[in-house]
Amino acid sequence: MTEQLRGLPSAFLDSSTSSFTRLVERVAPHTLPWNRETGPVHDVPHGTTVLALTFDGGVLMAGDRRATMGNVIAQRDLEKVVHADDFTAVAFAGTVGLAKEMVRLYQLELEHYEKVERRPLTLNGKAQRLAAMIRDHLAQAMQGLAVVPLLAGYDTARGVGRIFSFDVTGGPYEATRFHSDGSGSPYASGALKKLYRPGMSAQDATTVAVQALYDAADDDSATGGPDLARRIYPTVALVTEDGYRPLPQDEVRAVAEAVVTARRTAPEGPTAPLL
Repeated sequence: MTEQLRGLPSAFLDSSTSSFTRLVERVAPHTLPWNRETGPVHDVPHGTTVLALTFDGGVLMAGDRRATMGNVIAQRDLEKVVHADDFTAVAFAGTVGLAKEMVRLYQLELEHYEKVERRPLTLNGKAQRLAAMIRDHLAQAMQGLAVVPLLAGYDTARGVGRIFSFDVTGGPYEATRFHSDGSGSPYASGALKKLYRPGMSAQDATTVAVQALYDAADDDSATGGPDLARRIYPTVALVTEDGYRPLPQDEVRAVAEAVVTARRTAPEGPTAPLL
């Protein structure tokens, strides 16, 4: 074992930090996405609307599937909701290429910490680690290459689902019931405010999420609604005490088709009581 360790940079033998990102900064800083030189920023694909809401027993995260490049649809079936670890989901809005790199690096960050410390990070710790990565990315964000992740997880210590949003400077903010990010977020948030009910089932939370994404697509051209012809539906994932579970496409399809059918007679969607 000693022979195998000889020749390794000293950073690999330093146990003062459990952060994979800080290790890479010492060993190969040029490989981190925010340390690469960028020229003039031209149109690049951007992902749009993602959201999360709590329900009885956990938290749900969902996202539309569209990526845009200026006024052009760059991709119709982008996956914006990703497994971060067994009890955490992360979604992104913003520059797609950088967002995917940040998510992969974040997955490694959580895995590295667990291997070094022999225990997973707390949910608060996971939010702080993601906030630090967003702060490292600030220079590129100021050039127009912003990435705005959304974090949702099941807090095993407290037995509840929790949601964390971030600004481009890395500021973390906990949302108590629901949150939406991306260009369609004002419309999705309006729908969530109208339809959210405490103690909802996972099934009802899925319907609320699809309704909110439908409202976002109705008013925001960068957000894609359910595409029944191409069989493209929102991505939905649940995180409960049993862990992360992506909702099968057939289940999302059934909800999306029901929402589209109901909208044929009520295009503005379901209404909430006045009092």
